[in-house]
Amino acid sequence: MQNSESGRAEECEETLVFFDLETTGLGQSCEIVQLAAVSGGHSLNLYIIPRSRMQRGAAKVTGFKVRKHRLYLHRQLVLTNSLREVLVAFIAFLQMLRRPLVIGHNIRRFDCRLLARALDELDLRAEFDSSISGCVDTLPLAREMLKDRSLQSFRQENLVRELLGVDYKAHDALEDVRALQALYSVLKPTSELICKHRFTLDTMQNKPVKACKSKVASKPPQQRPLWEHFRQAVKLTESKAEGHDGEPNGS
Repeated sequence: MQNSESGRAEECEETLVFFDLETTGLGQSCEIVQLAAVSGGHSLNLYIIPRSRMQRGAAKVTGFKVRKHRLYLHRQLVLTNSLREVLVAFIAFLQMLRRPLVIGHNIRRFDCRLLARALDELDLRAEFDSSISGCVDTLPLAREMLKDRSLQSFRQENLVRELLGVDYKAHDALEDVRALQALYSVLKPTSELICKHRFTLDTMQNKPVKACKSKVASKPPQQRPLWEHFRQAVKLTESKAEGHDGEPNGS
């Protein structure tokens, strides 16, 4: 009887996906260069050659550089996909996890707005919205939970240092989401706090809603064609890997 009850409790637990973007700059007109997501031991990490120039400050912080239509990270050539392929892969990743809660740091004011613009541009907004149960920004969440600790900064790397006692390679999207997943497990926000800070792409410019809708356990629509597109993106990446033959010339 106890095992049965614990099993039902686990089924009711919402799956969490931590995500982050690296971009060409800090403005709302900048473009996505890297998208990473992690959920437990599952991860996704994809790169895009941006259509606009990398801003000098962003390039210095992230280590990204575009030369001759190729993307380099700290002078190492990285494999890239189109923006559509990356977004479709992200949606497929979310659908495999059955409408998870998407979590990120400062995503309400930055990452999610860029993501929404890209999804709208490629007519993928509906697929994304139906693939998640909502979003939570850990920046205002941490500010509320840690308001009595007199922290000088609520930047993610500072929170990780303060609460976990470690430094990590910040401004790399994959390292950022791995660190955020560890940070979140230490914060352990209550369901009431999560509910308070939950938002969607449609409501991200409004105040947080007071009531949370229950998680729908139905199978997301269009999972099969999106997953097939994701597999094609992986095949394309493998094909590029076979044809990789060079290192960047100079800095």
